[in-house]
Amino acid sequence: RACMNPPGLHGTKVARAFEDRAALRGDMRSRLTVQTGPVVLTCGMARAREPLTITNGDVMKKTAFAFAALLACGVAQADTLSKIKESAAVTMGVRESSGALSYTLGDGKYVGYHIEICERVVKAIQKQLGITAMTTKYQPVTSQNRIPLVQNGTVDIECGSTTNNATRQKDVSFAVTTYVEEVRIATKTSSGITGIAQLNGKKVATTTGTTSVQTLRKNERAGGINFDEVYGKDHADSFLLMESGRADAFVMDGQILAGLISKSKSPADFKIVGEVLSVEPIAIMFRKDDPEFKKVVDATIVGMMQSGELAKIYDKWFLQPIPPSNTRVGLPLSDATKAAWASPNDKPMEDYSKK
Repeated sequence: RACMNPPGLHGTKVARAFEDRAALRGDMRSRLTVQTGPVVLTCGMARAREPLTITNGDVMKKTAFAFAALLACGVAQADTLSKIKESAAVTMGVRESSGALSYTLGDGKYVGYHIEICERVVKAIQKQLGITAMTTKYQPVTSQNRIPLVQNGTVDIECGSTTNNATRQKDVSFAVTTYVEEVRIATKTSSGITGIAQLNGKKVATTTGTTSVQTLRKNERAGGINFDEVYGKDHADSFLLMESGRADAFVMDGQILAGLISKSKSPADFKIVGEVLSVEPIAIMFRKDDPEFKKVVDATIVGMMQSGELAKIYDKWFLQPIPPSNTRVGLPLSDATKAAWASPNDKPMEDYSKK
């Protein structure tokens, strides 16, 4: 699952399997290497002191050994706590511009609601593992590469704005829901757009790798509405498309829209309009099939919910002035988020749509 696209086995069944998997996951640098001649296999999270070397055998034997090694890599990959204990380091996946959930102040500094929650989780992990000094590495991720980077071991815990849905649960795991999002439409105050109906014939911005525009197209009120999609590489880029007039509207998570508007040059020039397009649980993400890691993450977050600490963190990032401009996002705690805290769960968004 995590070790894909190795060089050196071109033309074999295993090479084609890797190539097919890489095509599904997107182009990325794998930390597994496979070479013919001898065959050398290593995995990004495997902790063997020496690489496995296969010096004899035909391609079929090499293929069998390759799959056996991949299975071993999968076992190593799932053991995140052992990886952290051995390295005395944890890598946190962070976003550049995901509203108040996760964003950068520049110079390698990342802040936000989910980042602060993850920092509390990291402290709990450090205490549980008995590590005197632990390093936290901040790895910027995008909507496109966040899941592959979690899968391949580059990122241990992703602290951004990822929707927990059934499709993603096949590839990764999620902590209990910490924020329930409403997907909304943002536009210029002068645009005349008040809802889905006014998007007909318009250009709608969306961020590559997200599901917001697909959500819009599936909305029952969008029947017969035709619009063109324009893509930003990240949320800030998508907002710029609207701000510069290259798009008429930007469809995204409401808190991300509110955060970007509050930090824009002229916040009064923009507004959030229309219907709630969908309700989505947002959660911290990590590797699949790692129950011990999920246990400590969930226990830490649930403890924060029960103590009232999570509510204080929410207030800090959504209701109080936040850096760098000391503006307020101004989003009070929603009933849906309150309900998620009252009954902690990791249900996907499909369960929310059934209500």
